Amino acid sequence: MTTVHPVGYGFDPNYFSSSQQVTKRYWPITKLEIVCSDKDVDRLVEVIRSNSYTGLKGDGMIFVSPVGTAIRIRSGEKGEAAL
Repeated sequence: MTTVHPVGYGFDPNYFSSSQQVTKRYWPITKLEIVCSDKDVDRLVEVIRSNSYTGLKGDGMIFVSPVGTAIRIRSGEKGEAAL
């Protein structure tokens, strides 16, 4: 999990300004990165989507990207065995 600072359209342009008193008006934004086997992707996406849904603007987005190779450093296992 990584905290993401909002920048761009829809956010206060002076968000990072130290010279102004900034009132926190936004929920914290967190980037969640998960690696799973191909067979679990659809189920995992649905769990995240259904538990994140509020119906309001700003619910977020889900991106699914392939992982070329996974290697466990300690044992040298590769692919799904490393997961």
